[in-house]
Amino acid sequence: MMAVSLAALEGTVVVTAAPSIASQLGGLRLFSWVFSVYLLASTVTVPIYGKLADIYGRKPILVTGVLLFLGGSLLCGAAWSMEMLIIFRAVQGLGAGAVLPITITIIGDTFSIQERAKIQGFFSAVWGVAGIAGPAIGGLITDYVSWRWVFFLNIPFGLASLTLIGLYYFERTEKRAHRLDVLGALLLSGAIVSLLLALLHGGETYGWLVLETLGLMGISTLLLILFIVQEGRAAEPMISLALFQNRVIVISSLALFLAGAIMFGVSSYIPLFEKGVFGGSATEAGFVLAPMSVAWVVAAVICGRLILRSGFFPSAVIGGVFLLMGATALLLLDDDNTIFIAVLAATFIGAGMGFTSNSLTIAVQNSVDWGRRGVATASTQFFRTIGGSVGVAVMGALLNARIASRLTEIPLAEGQQTEILLDQSRRAGVTEPVLQALESALAASLHEVFLVVFTAAALCLIVLLFFPRGAASQFGSSASEVTADSSKGRGLDKVTHTIQS
Repeated sequence: MMAVSLAALEGTVVVTAAPSIASQLGGLRLFSWVFSVYLLASTVTVPIYGKLADIYGRKPILVTGVLLFLGGSLLCGAAWSMEMLIIFRAVQGLGAGAVLPITITIIGDTFSIQERAKIQGFFSAVWGVAGIAGPAIGGLITDYVSWRWVFFLNIPFGLASLTLIGLYYFERTEKRAHRLDVLGALLLSGAIVSLLLALLHGGETYGWLVLETLGLMGISTLLLILFIVQEGRAAEPMISLALFQNRVIVISSLALFLAGAIMFGVSSYIPLFEKGVFGGSATEAGFVLAPMSVAWVVAAVICGRLILRSGFFPSAVIGGVFLLMGATALLLLDDDNTIFIAVLAATFIGAGMGFTSNSLTIAVQNSVDWGRRGVATASTQFFRTIGGSVGVAVMGALLNARIASRLTEIPLAEGQQTEILLDQSRRAGVTEPVLQALESALAASLHEVFLVVFTAAALCLIVLLFFPRGAASQFGSSASEVTADSSKGRGLDKVTHTIQS
């Protein structure tokens, strides 16, 4: 739970401070990169960490991830430019790629399906506390101390996590020879990096139909094809293709991809709407997201009980409906209404994530045996994170392109247009008609971003309707196609896990 708090606080504290950071270090032009590069680094490493955890055990991989995360946090707090912050966020993301999937895998190792559905409520409570305290802490620190301490805040939680893991979590691994799929890891990393660079630059720097963007898309496609070929012939593939013979994993991966785009999009752009359009402070921008985390916790607790009674399908579909309701509410946001609409949307999105994410994660863990649980859990987290990466990249490119076209009609000095909306003192120096024009331009551009969120939510619900129906016990690893494949024992270890009370 202490390790999960790192990811939870990062998600609520940093997004609160991000508009202020962009204002001080370099403007809105690089805003999406603060999130995208973090997601990029964590996305690329998630399946790698999952495979390593299956081979060497969970503990060393989790400790490595926490150490990298803490190092990145220290560097981010010391960043002196937007470019350096982006580089240091990548370091932080390299650690984050291990923290969440490995902790979730440990839950799957330690608890039975009955216990797991309930224990998720405790872990979801971490997100709830972070959702309530994080925005308030992040906003207060940003407004009254410095945004740098938003990153330094991770240090005590990380140190506490390392201490508890070192003292009380033990595992005994049966050592065997392994052949790491290094080529597969490199091909997958290259494919993801090329794709995200194409999305980030396509709508912002080069354009969509120019050689640079099309070339990056082509490289990404080629590397992805080579990765699939490599995984089919590797002795110990980074992501076993046999996993995707399992309908539970296929549907869960697609749904979590879309849910990730919704979650990261809302977390990134609702605070921007509050601060840029409504002129709120960093504290106020953070409080808008607080209901999302609270609703996530409540939904997760209800989800755990519903899974045991009715199976995974009802919980997943209920989550999809909530996501669509939240995305619909976002479309009602404009510069004339109140922030209540944003709070309502965040609440629905949080409830949707609580039902959807918990039910699908538990379903995937329940559908495979121990030897594949690490990589299976990591694969679902991978798809949710890559969905967030792609979603934020697309939304960021769309926002930059649309606001640039609208602001050409506003008589302001070049290079100052976007920063004015994020800085209270500079807003005060702008005439009311110009300020209203700027706010309307940003609101209209963000409305188009929220259209992307709505589309993702509608597709997510459609995908969830194809999830297998039935009781939770019907999807156990004994009935899974993956189990038969994994029972061949291709170099997988058996690990005994104990937690000292």
